[in-house]
Amino acid sequence: MTSSKQNPLVIKLGGAALSCTDTLSQVFGAIATYQQQAQRRIVIVHGGGYLVDDLMAKLQLETVKKDGLRVTPYDQIPVIAGALAGTANKLLQGQAIKDGLNAVGLSLADGGLCHVEELDPELGAVGKATPGNSQVLQAILASGALPIISSIGLTNEGQLMNVNADQAAVAVAGALDAELVLLSDVSGVLDGKGHLITSLDAQQAEQLIQGKVITDGMIVKVYAALEAANDLGRPIEVATWRYPEKLTQLFAGESIGTQFVPA
Repeated sequence: MTSSKQNPLVIKLGGAALSCTDTLSQVFGAIATYQQQAQRRIVIVHGGGYLVDDLMAKLQLETVKKDGLRVTPYDQIPVIAGALAGTANKLLQGQAIKDGLNAVGLSLADGGLCHVEELDPELGAVGKATPGNSQVLQAILASGALPIISSIGLTNEGQLMNVNADQAAVAVAGALDAELVLLSDVSGVLDGKGHLITSLDAQQAEQLIQGKVITDGMIVKVYAALEAANDLGRPIEVATWRYPEKLTQLFAGESIGTQFVPA
């Protein structure tokens, strides 16, 4: 990523990081250190599927997935929104505050940041987010705070919607004209010998999928990343939070994972 420091950075935080306070503390600690020395503005977008799964099990509600997306019956969305926009968001905010950051908890609806509408009637209250108005978010960033945004949105009718967190992060990055990093437990895409592939386009990715180098859950991530790069019209990065010492390089615009290049 070779853009100026002034270009905001959206970090989608996913995977086990959300349930591991040590990992979170390292990520937030790295952000706090970085923000003391640099002008770049950082935004975090998160999901929290593990919290929803736990909650559904406790309430004895069945979790149904269709093509990898959680089916969210309209009568269950208040509970799911509570887990994501409430519990997950405030746990993250609490950890960020503990690590010395002035964190502000938000959702996709705040200030009209993202437009959200129903993705597919068969999925229920699952939304597709598109970029909206980033004025309120820009004002929060200008104050020096760290926005932590849940993937819960609202339609124009005020209906709560659950949005896939990767897709939500793309919409937030689009609204802000920001760069995007999908930060998870995965270092990026590895070749057949286990070495990190630093850059991938759709054609190269397809060859690696056909050759069974990219398999299973990684296929979904690769397609999502390529789609995100095309939607934003700029490279996006898939990287890991496992090496906190490398995060400062990442925030400064260096690549530490796999960059997905738009077609």
